[in-house]
Amino acid sequence: MTIQTARLSDPSVRAFVSAVNAHDRDGFLKLLTDDATMSDDGSERDLADWIDREIFSSHGHMEVDNESQRGRALLARYSNDTWGEMRTKWRFTVEDDGRISRFETGQA
Repeated sequence: MTIQTARLSDPSVRAFVSAVNAHDRDGFLKLLTDDATMSDDGSERDLADWIDREIFSSHGHMEVDNESQRGRALLARYSNDTWGEMRTKWRFTVEDDGRISRFETGQA
């Protein structure tokens, strides 16, 4: 059962998913703090390289199946041209100004 993006609880996470699905790189980057970090399957990654490779150059798309932690943890079917579709988990750290300072993803 997919949760419509517009119904996601956390506004910053909702904007993150919307930017990914719209392939809006500029909008995506505006959601992040200047020193944002991320990890994939438990390994720290270079944020700029990862988002270009895994989201924007490969047409990444998220279909959210479940949310928890007031909308800051997601279970989603993530797909891109490189890997096809996989079940993934996402966790977000959102600062007081609403920008995301960290996200962690990996296979669920």
